[in-house]
Amino acid sequence: MVNAVRFGIFIYDGVEPIDLATFGVLSMARRIAPEISICTIAPRAGPVALANGLKVTADFGIDDAPVCDLVIVTGGASWTAQAKTPATLEYIRRVHASQRIASVCTGGMILAASGVLDGGPATTKREVVPPETSPLEVMRATYPQIDVREAMLVERPGGVVTGGGVTLCIDTTLYLLSQMLGEHVAEETARIMEYQRAWRANREGFAPVLSAP
Repeated sequence: MVNAVRFGIFIYDGVEPIDLATFGVLSMARRIAPEISICTIAPRAGPVALANGLKVTADFGIDDAPVCDLVIVTGGASWTAQAKTPATLEYIRRVHASQRIASVCTGGMILAASGVLDGGPATTKREVVPPETSPLEVMRATYPQIDVREAMLVERPGGVVTGGGVTLCIDTTLYLLSQMLGEHVAEETARIMEYQRAWRANREGFAPVLSAP
């Protein structure tokens, strides 16, 4: 019998719906690896209002969230509120202490605010619409103890992964699948998503930063 592998996706009011491509990639991956299970976690269980009107329902709140093999923290313009919310930051630290954690897009800014990225490399979203300020530059200016990199994704010693912006959440989730369930699962997932060429091009043109253990 194959052991279940549980992925948690942390969401909150104002998350960009495109960051739920993390869920979509994992959903497709279940066709190859049905042992995958997926849940959504928010500050509170129940309705979550994503950016521009989409509403979803979080399975769990941070106080009753199950132990996961990996928690992925998503991004959106309201990351600024979450980065100032003590309960969210404590949840991030708690997950980091006992489970594996990753971020996509400006979810990396929430990890940065929690302190779990201190002393190592990380990345986040870089491209914005003027006059917005690049979150990557905000991370660099606000958290000098982080080695901020422009990269598709960054894996730190210890396995914390921070992904780049927006659709790079797809690449980051595929990478996490490859690390946790094997290259075959990630490659087959990319194939059935018809994302193989895009994934290859992103890795060649915007290489990941993979730190030695």
